[in-house]
Amino acid sequence: MIKPFSDNIIFVDTEFSSLDPYKGEILSIGLVKLNGEELYLELEYAGEISDWVKENIVPTLRGAKVSRGEAIQKIKSFIGDKEPFMVSYINQFDAIYWYKLFGLENNPCYWIPIDFASILFALGIAPESYYFGDKNNFYEKIGIDHSKYKQHNALDDAKLLREVYLKFLQLNPQDLEKIQK
Repeated sequence: MIKPFSDNIIFVDTEFSSLDPYKGEILSIGLVKLNGEELYLELEYAGEISDWVKENIVPTLRGAKVSRGEAIQKIKSFIGDKEPFMVSYINQFDAIYWYKLFGLENNPCYWIPIDFASILFALGIAPESYYFGDKNNFYEKIGIDHSKYKQHNALDDAKLLREVYLKFLQLNPQDLEKIQK
């Protein structure tokens, strides 16, 4: 069994207007605490949106929109003052957009974001295995039905990450070997 450094963590996923951090902004954000408590927000945005995002993300955004200022307040209220480690699947995007929202001085999380793709890599598992269409049946191997989650929905992606993380904490070496193959 794996013993993490800290249980003060929050699972985060964002959907954003462009992969280019110089152009993009957060469109939606999902946060899930280790205990399962969750927050989902859709942010107001009137700027440029990439074609892929227009086709795959925008149609799924059906909630009430909040301003960036409201989002910051709601997220800080949800997180509290314990500065959890932010865990995301591929954090180079989520963390960049997180810092664009909060800035450096206003960040409610611990300053080092945790990248789950790197954890998979370190455990000998291809980081791409996490994708729903993985031919090696990653989710089947770890006993998770990913069909109950909507891909590219920030809250569902954060909830799935939490479920995978909790499953990994229970793995023994033999289970890990099966996943690595």
